[in-house]
Amino acid sequence: MLSDSPRKGIILAGGIGSRLFPITKGVSKQLLPIYNKPMIYYPLTTLMLAGIREILLISSPDALNSFKRLLGNGDQWGMQISYCTQLKAEGIAQSLIIGENFIGNSHIALILGDNLFHGNELISLLQKSNNSRSGATIYAYPVNDPERYGVAEFDLNGQVTRISEKPIKAKSRYAITGLYFYDNSAIEKAKTLKPSTRGEYEITDINNMYLSEGNLKVELMSRGMAWLDTGTYESLHEASGYIKTIEQRQGLQVGCPEEVAWRQGWITKNQILKQAAKLGQNGYTDYLIQLTNDK
Repeated sequence: MLSDSPRKGIILAGGIGSRLFPITKGVSKQLLPIYNKPMIYYPLTTLMLAGIREILLISSPDALNSFKRLLGNGDQWGMQISYCTQLKAEGIAQSLIIGENFIGNSHIALILGDNLFHGNELISLLQKSNNSRSGATIYAYPVNDPERYGVAEFDLNGQVTRISEKPIKAKSRYAITGLYFYDNSAIEKAKTLKPSTRGEYEITDINNMYLSEGNLKVELMSRGMAWLDTGTYESLHEASGYIKTIEQRQGLQVGCPEEVAWRQGWITKNQILKQAAKLGQNGYTDYLIQLTNDK
């Protein structure tokens, strides 16, 4: 089904984060800090950079109120943010079923709440995917441990022939990242899924459905791009170090929703100052105030 309505976004921020225990015993993983901002700001601003203003955040019952306190209804950024509960984490594809009423007849962008993207080409890549009106677009990134992810398999001509979920022996180094642009048919595809041997509704199965239809586009992220999956102690530390280095070298914030909303034309400088006044005195507030003087 084609849709002319704006694409909607889903952030899946559920799960118990057991790989980060005991850090996540009392707080959602996606609320942990990545340097100077909560982790959830990074996937949120990724969707914002794509031009998506209406977002559903899915999380566990225990964490939902914390996300609501942090993000509110999105008005402060010229957006609409709504919330839904995932009672039991049973796979990424489950979010499409949970979000069916929210999605309606729109197309959808789904992002995992612990994924961080950055790079010079990111905005153009995201906007291109958002403007697509049929099929699916996913992103592949070279990693040293592809066995932890869904992995793209290629033929001799470089065409993707299959996506394998956490293979014992990966046939390429290209992992599928946690960002997916789907047309509206993804909902019906998700409804046909059966749990895998891991007991989950696999997003890889949906990707392979699009592939078998000839409607899957796999974008290979270039060397100038960064993708960080912050699900382990090491990757959490790496992500904070990466953001700190970028921000201190350039004097620019990464994952700042106020700035993204302003540069998208969704809010005014006065609204930025209003936000800054609520945040007290700190480096983040100083940056927001500096933005209002940006010529």
